[in-house]
Amino acid sequence: MPRKLKAGKTKLKTHKATSKRFRLTGSGVLVRTKGGKSHLRRRTSERTKALFTEMIPVEGTKIIKRVKRLVPNLD
Repeated sequence: MPRKLKAGKTKLKTHKATSKRFRLTGSGVLVRTKGGKSHLRRRTSERTKALFTEMIPVEGTKIIKRVKRLVPNLD
């Protein structure tokens, strides 16, 4: 007996690494975290370490387009 064909599109998969690195704010701005937060921070000043916690808005239009393609249901 032949298999039944599925109707409609295939399911969109979320790229998990991208979904963990990027967030969308309430006003729709894509923000990212800074890298290098977890390794070799002993000699770093407290002020520099505090700056690692803030989220930075993403400015490149092509990067925003790529992130939205990788994480289709980003909310």
